[in-house]
Amino acid sequence: RLGVGNIAGVGTAIAGGRPGAASWMCLMAFVGGASSFIESSLAQLFKVRDKDGFRGGPAYYMERGLKARWLGIWFAVILIICFPFAFSSLQANTIAATVVATIGDGSPGWLPWVIGAAVAVLTALVVFGGVRRIASVTQLLVPVMALAYLLLGLIVVAVNLERVPEVFAQIFTQAFGFNEVVGAAFGYIVLTGVKRGMFSNEAGLGSAPNAGASAAVTHPVKQGLVQTLGVYFDTFLVCSITAFIILVSVPDLAGAQRGIDLTQGALVSTLGAWSSVALSVIIFLLAFSSILGNYYYGESNIEFINPAPWLLTGYRTLVVVAVLVGSVVGADLVWNFADGVMGLMALTNLIAIGLLSGVAFRLLKDYTQQRREGRDPVFTRDRLPEVT
Repeated sequence: RLGVGNIAGVGTAIAGGRPGAASWMCLMAFVGGASSFIESSLAQLFKVRDKDGFRGGPAYYMERGLKARWLGIWFAVILIICFPFAFSSLQANTIAATVVATIGDGSPGWLPWVIGAAVAVLTALVVFGGVRRIASVTQLLVPVMALAYLLLGLIVVAVNLERVPEVFAQIFTQAFGFNEVVGAAFGYIVLTGVKRGMFSNEAGLGSAPNAGASAAVTHPVKQGLVQTLGVYFDTFLVCSITAFIILVSVPDLAGAQRGIDLTQGALVSTLGAWSSVALSVIIFLLAFSSILGNYYYGESNIEFINPAPWLLTGYRTLVVVAVLVGSVVGADLVWNFADGVMGLMALTNLIAIGLLSGVAFRLLKDYTQQRREGRDPVFTRDRLPEVT
């Protein structure tokens, strides 16, 4: 769940929706945690076995739970457009922007092409190596980089400790304040916070269940709870630390740059130029791991539609091209396209999990009952024979 949404996305939210957007990102996490529990538990329940272990996700529970393969195909197509293409382009764009900002105004105009080509080559080396290589790379990179970023953020907050009470006040008052409501800014603040919160933690989008389905657990609810914890960690810790990095370092947001530039500038203003280099490394590794994760989401859904080898090869090639193109196009174009596709994808998935929520609650009841009996919960098909 960790990627540039936690850093660049929060910068975009605060620049557009001011400090109040941070409140709505956190409030969205409570809703997101619930939807994440349902979608990830369902993904475990309706997963299928393949050569690498298990695969599943919304397309699979739409087909097997709702008996609507057409809806599963519709969702799979949207996800393929949204994550491995639109969102991976956005991750690559953030990598390029961060490196260019670190070098400064003297960076040559062709530098984003070089960065994009390098990231594209690295992506090709991993995605053509299979799912196991993706897992081995990401499980090493993400925890280390997340902890390093949290440490940077805590240092910034400690240096500006006297501004923390003021920032807390801004986050709350500008989310619910009278002036914002009367000035018709309230809706925009809410929308900005919700969009960036959803991009950050992916809760309800239907993306994370594709990864959750591949986990080997004894009961579907175990993965549902783990994914809910992931939403809380992502938003309450990582996104919040980004908000505080910005708000304690940049008192006046008038005319502030959007996205990664705002977060990077806030770090440098407090810690100096070395922090820009550190952030570049963190951004690269988080964004690159997200590109790999996005690729896997797409692969799982390509196999749902048609497992033909030639189709998978073509898909891998297009993903590599999307990474290269995303590095050099305008950031606003990438953000707007990603937001539009994300909304369509979320709507489709939320309808599906709403219809199947009763199944998820029955899974939770079964899990809770086994826990009360002092057992490590284990789910077998005969426990819900009417739905499996």
